[in-house]
Amino acid sequence: MSQRICLIFLLFLTLPTGSFAQPLAPDEQYGDLFAEVQTRMIFPDSKTFADCVPKFPAPVILKSYEKARQTRGFSLKSFVEQHFTVPTLPTPARKVRPTGSAQQTLTSLWPLLTRQSGDRADAGSLITLPNPYVTTDGRSGELPYWDSYFTMLGLQASGQTALMRHMVDNFAYLIRTVGHVPSSNRTYCLSRSQPPVFSLMVGLLSETRGRRVLVTYLPALQQEYNFWMDGRDKTTEEAPAYRRVVRMASGVFLNRYYDDRDTPRPEAYREDMALVKNRKDAPALYRNLRAGAESGWTFSSRWLKDSKVLRSIHTTDLIPVDLNCLLLNLERTLAEGYRLKGDKRRMRMYQIQAQKRHDAIQQYCWNDRRRFYFDYDFVDQKTTSVYSAAAALPLFVRIATLDQARYVGQTLQRDFLKAGGLLATTTSRTSQVWDSPNGYASVQWFAIQGLRNYNLTEPASQIKRNWQAETLKAYKATGTFLSVYNVVGSRSSGDKDLPIPDGYGPTNGVLLRLLKEDALLSPPDRSLAQ
Repeated sequence: MSQRICLIFLLFLTLPTGSFAQPLAPDEQYGDLFAEVQTRMIFPDSKTFADCVPKFPAPVILKSYEKARQTRGFSLKSFVEQHFTVPTLPTPARKVRPTGSAQQTLTSLWPLLTRQSGDRADAGSLITLPNPYVTTDGRSGELPYWDSYFTMLGLQASGQTALMRHMVDNFAYLIRTVGHVPSSNRTYCLSRSQPPVFSLMVGLLSETRGRRVLVTYLPALQQEYNFWMDGRDKTTEEAPAYRRVVRMASGVFLNRYYDDRDTPRPEAYREDMALVKNRKDAPALYRNLRAGAESGWTFSSRWLKDSKVLRSIHTTDLIPVDLNCLLLNLERTLAEGYRLKGDKRRMRMYQIQAQKRHDAIQQYCWNDRRRFYFDYDFVDQKTTSVYSAAAALPLFVRIATLDQARYVGQTLQRDFLKAGGLLATTTSRTSQVWDSPNGYASVQWFAIQGLRNYNLTEPASQIKRNWQAETLKAYKATGTFLSVYNVVGSRSSGDKDLPIPDGYGPTNGVLLRLLKEDALLSPPDRSLAQ
């Protein structure tokens, strides 16, 4: 089949597969009531009311609200208590001393983080799923998208193959029923996704269940790709971007983070409203905040024009290097799935698309003068100046040359590596949680595996040693594992926030996977790791 016919066929495949009757988010359901509850600070944060479970159908609640608010002495707080069930908050955690090895503790935590399927009628904004799943921590009831990949690394290390399969099946269910994987199974997250790691999850499962797993999940993989590529036929030279697709000047298509709504996020309603107050460009700013949330790296100066000003966020102007590397992996996975299925036509088609994306990432995101990968601003038509740990992703998916990998490794080791591991996203110290001095498990994993792919074992091992030392130090002090660590070392881990006793899924998963490896640990950590 000619390349031209392949591309025409690909365009057909990436057309929307149908419309989905998606449930309404709480702000859509309750309108003025939702806004009043949030702005009057009935709860200490915005997420609590977004997660409340209604005791009656929405029309009944709204009718009662309109009537009750006209009465003298109306109490909004009492009304909410009468009409909604407030999520049960966890008992404040107490610092505990570790009673066993880190591996033993990590393995014992999976049941505490596992949630069972339930009845949609009793779920509120929670979209119930057909199978059990592992959430991030004891305060959460939902299944996050990209965090779950890192959690699954630990499930694999623990031999929890059945639970891994349940997780993948739940994501396939979401793709089938709502058309994509939302950032979590909450109705207020349906307008956005997160970094497309479903192909990584399927690949991880295939390591245990065999390569034919790719064929089993091929329809879901294809549908997720369709979601990210939706609208490529609507782009023009004058309007090069549509939803998550951007037509580059060279004619190739790359992707950006986006959100289909331009209103305050229900789970961060007050915060978004305060930030956007009196702004003429409020819809654009809301959309960029939402797109930043879709990125998973929420928030970082990586998305800002002015690193100190969150209002300067312009996520939708950027071609993120990490997103496009993950979509390249999805294209490769589709090619392999169709090969196993015996469909050589589609196999070749996705091989071509993966090669096109490979070349485009190299063209637009590699800066030869700085010898590093950067996000590309397609509005300004140049790479950004923000050095980001996302540069590890081209190494993770093996598209860098050996020289490029060495340069990236040198920069990560020189500028990003601290006593407690790699900085989360940038070297800039700002008020954003994905900036210095913070470090997350996901970044450590991408960098370690990326460097290993090029036999750059020394910097990979140093990152691993430093991050493990930091997490195990915190474990000694608290008996648990944190969502984020201060890797610079100016303050010991766990001092800022009191940790919860069941750890944090992605940290648990990555650490357990690394501890399972046959690697030399420093003597102070050996007793806890074994």
